[in-house]
Amino acid sequence: MVKQKIIIIGAGLSGSLLAIYLAKHGIGVDVYESRGDMRKTEISAGRSINLALSDRGIAALREVGLDEYMLAEAVPMLGRMVHAADGSTKFLPYSGREGEYINSVSRSGLNIALINEAEKSAGVKFYFNEKCVDFDCKTGEVLLENTETGERKIIKADTTIATDGAGSKIRDAMLHGGIPRFNFSQSWLEHGYKELHIPQDEKGDFQMEKNALHIWARRKFMMIALPNFDGSFTCTLFLAHAGENSFEQLTNEKSLLAFFRANFADAIPLMPTLIHDFFTNLTGNLGTIKCFPWNVGGKSLLLGDSAHAVVPFYGQGMNCAFEDCRVLDGLIEKHSTNWEMVFIEYGRLRKENTDAIADMAEENFYEMRDAVANPVFVRKRELETKLEQTFPDYFSKYSMVTFREDLPYSEAKQRGNAQDKLLMEVCAKVKDTRKIDLTEVMEKIKTL
Repeated sequence: MVKQKIIIIGAGLSGSLLAIYLAKHGIGVDVYESRGDMRKTEISAGRSINLALSDRGIAALREVGLDEYMLAEAVPMLGRMVHAADGSTKFLPYSGREGEYINSVSRSGLNIALINEAEKSAGVKFYFNEKCVDFDCKTGEVLLENTETGERKIIKADTTIATDGAGSKIRDAMLHGGIPRFNFSQSWLEHGYKELHIPQDEKGDFQMEKNALHIWARRKFMMIALPNFDGSFTCTLFLAHAGENSFEQLTNEKSLLAFFRANFADAIPLMPTLIHDFFTNLTGNLGTIKCFPWNVGGKSLLLGDSAHAVVPFYGQGMNCAFEDCRVLDGLIEKHSTNWEMVFIEYGRLRKENTDAIADMAEENFYEMRDAVANPVFVRKRELETKLEQTFPDYFSKYSMVTFREDLPYSEAKQRGNAQDKLLMEVCAKVKDTRKIDLTEVMEKIKTL
């Protein structure tokens, strides 16, 4: 068989992982990235947000031999630590089963590890500062521009896979005439985000409980904090762009400190660089992208955020993209390098599941922002924990999404929503979950 050559556009998390997978099949891979080599440049402030690595992502890393390496410097998060406005806290476990938790990992650390591992593979080459400017859907030719010299060139391989994120140029080419009746939708939340920071204490230790995702839920807005391996926390403030309690109102030190004293008073002593971080770091947007079809006659494929960008509130963006790579790898095993057949089946398998996690991620934003402060919701989480401790075959919706790599997102959504509705109804009728008959509830769940 003549050796195949693939172009990957984008050396982010999914592109770098995919290069490792493809190399296992003896496929030559050239990866083109518009940014410089992140191993040689500092990550820009406000863009280093941690990632929550869970079972779906770990399964992909395991297949390329990087799971233990990455988990060695991950911080386990066993649940949400909810910070009330009065400074009190309440811990809500993610699962009632032993060993089920999510892991806070460094985005840049993981990306660098994947690039390094990919470069060890025969036939994989990375080219940095090479920006994809356009793609010809008929010929499969990619137009590149060097971001340092401005030099342009056209390249082509057996197929091109776009892992160039939510702003994908390959997808733009499909949208603007490359594919007739190409479906595309983009929706923005009214909220944006800004990265903030909680450093280590004077001894280099964590200033808060390290094995938790900390959340300050305030109905219309919230702040979260994920632990870093070095003892610090990366915080993210989610706030409306405009209107009451919004970024547009926080224009100076006085307004910022007044807002934090009113809403996150317990966090202020932990954040000595709050003012600098807030006014230095960029404000990001939060949006969902859906589109289809993801391929052009075997000449190209959209994968990861280029096909299905999601908001970060289920912690599944990276995990979903890594699962994309696993599914594609399995189809190459099945169909070899018949790219059109591989890509068509890939789209059929993944589309309904990526739509499902996109929907659940938006729903979880409102759960994290509003519901974790709702007493009925808190009781529901207590009940779910008890059910998971008592019945091995019970999984909450969160557990189905996060800890069941064998369960499609679409099924997790369908089963999870039905369970949530039932359990909220049960918990609305009682003030104490100890009075709930777990066996009776479980029997009702089995009928859903």
